[in-house]
Amino acid sequence: MARTGAFSSAIMASGTMVSRILGFVKTILITIAIGSGTAMGTIFETANTLPNLIYVLVAGGIFNAVLVPQIIKAAKHDDGGSDFISRLITLASVGIAAVTLVVVACAWPIISIMGQEWSDDQRALGLVFALWCLPQIFFYGFYTIIGQVLNARGAFGWYMWSPVINNIVAIGALIYFIFAFGRQSAEVPPLHDVSNWTSAQTLVLAGSATVGVAIQALILLIPLQRLGLRLRPKFGWRGIGLGDSAKLAGWTLATGVVSNLAFFYLTKTASNIIAHDGQIIPGIQALNYSSMLYSLPHGVIGLSIATYLFNKMSQASQDDDAENVVAALSSGLRVSSVATIFLAVALIVFAGPVGMLFGNGNVTSAAQIGQTITVIALGGPFLTIAFMMGRVLYAQEDARTPFFIQLVSAVFIVVAGFIASRLDPSHTVFALAGTYALQNVLAVILSHFVLRKRFGRYDGRNIVLTHARVALSSFFAGLFGAWALWLLGGYSFNGFAWSSIMNALITIMVGGVVMSVAYYFFLLIFRVQELDVLLNPLRRKIPFL
Repeated sequence: MARTGAFSSAIMASGTMVSRILGFVKTILITIAIGSGTAMGTIFETANTLPNLIYVLVAGGIFNAVLVPQIIKAAKHDDGGSDFISRLITLASVGIAAVTLVVVACAWPIISIMGQEWSDDQRALGLVFALWCLPQIFFYGFYTIIGQVLNARGAFGWYMWSPVINNIVAIGALIYFIFAFGRQSAEVPPLHDVSNWTSAQTLVLAGSATVGVAIQALILLIPLQRLGLRLRPKFGWRGIGLGDSAKLAGWTLATGVVSNLAFFYLTKTASNIIAHDGQIIPGIQALNYSSMLYSLPHGVIGLSIATYLFNKMSQASQDDDAENVVAALSSGLRVSSVATIFLAVALIVFAGPVGMLFGNGNVTSAAQIGQTITVIALGGPFLTIAFMMGRVLYAQEDARTPFFIQLVSAVFIVVAGFIASRLDPSHTVFALAGTYALQNVLAVILSHFVLRKRFGRYDGRNIVLTHARVALSSFFAGLFGAWALWLLGGYSFNGFAWSSIMNALITIMVGGVVMSVAYYFFLLIFRVQELDVLLNPLRRKIPFL
């Protein structure tokens, strides 16, 4: 059993890692194909981001908060859950299909709202992109519900690896686009513009994006069939037990809606930053790329540790054992800081070369993306801290308090986003990036007062001391990274690091090694004992580490 569990963990972890790497490759190819900070880049990024935003807003919370626990319970039924799961898949599929049809029917007003500052021609092209991309909503939902059925039955591999296929489809289409239609130019007007855009380009760019998501979802039918559950469409949905967790799920869903509406507003604000006359200014692409990078340490490290400790928190909460709840929280906060703080500092130090990877080799775009990364990266460690604190509340089956914490954060996000929208367009994205960072800090402060009231000091002294030691270690390691960056010409636009995408990648790799080695020695100097502890949950995910 231990060997099988280790093998499954390795399959899941490797699938996630490969998918993330290919996701970065896809993002880089998009910037090569249609540019970064350009009108075309903004229009397509807006249309292609909408399906995931809308899916998470209207359905993601329902699937995760209500359906998943029921699937796990149904597996214990005499029929293995076949009847329940058949009805559940049918209900979820019908529901998400209805949502998709309504959203597609409302494509024009949605694009009009998202692109208020666009020209008529730009909105018209945005509508075409949206009509191609919005059907992804159905396939995102179908992928999630089938994936959760597979996970409940212990078939983890397909669910974690199918996004890899999606990325491969997208990468293949983007490579074809670049060879068939050319890479975006810095000329005025640029090679790819609204005025010369063709239906063939739309088919390759937007069509392939939806085809990839569809394949990601539909391929899960293969392992689903192998489960032997004898699934078929069933439309009788009364009395199947979906009301068991209605109250908890209701608060969780409300939290998700409030959060996503707030971030939807930030996305709308960023999408209204549109370049004119060949101008390059940071817009929604710069914000999305930076957000993706700043949340990466949390996605790989923070979530892994939180998942490992969540069961302990839940069990201790059920036993009314506040001491072990605090111990788990303290351990999670201290251990995760070893990775999240260092990686945030590394992002800041190497923001310029990282920007080159996503800036299509254009120094201006790269510098703008790098500046956005520098601002948003400051909030990276707080993202994990806030999430970990929230896990404590959910472990105690308290979904009401997180809702009010998120409500306050959402109000801050909207107010800060409105202020950002009134700035000069060339500065708006930097203000939005600061909003991301500051709302994480606010969430930590609010959560701290809640936890302080429930648990007293909750090992605050050890938590603060560890974070201080890790921050000092990261700072001094960052100086070594900055020194390596200087040697590689990172502080001059004429330097080696800025001369090409490949040179930027070499700079990141060499400088990253230098900074990592320095960091290891400073952790030893400052006696940060959590370094070894950090590897334990990761080894449970990747046994050969």
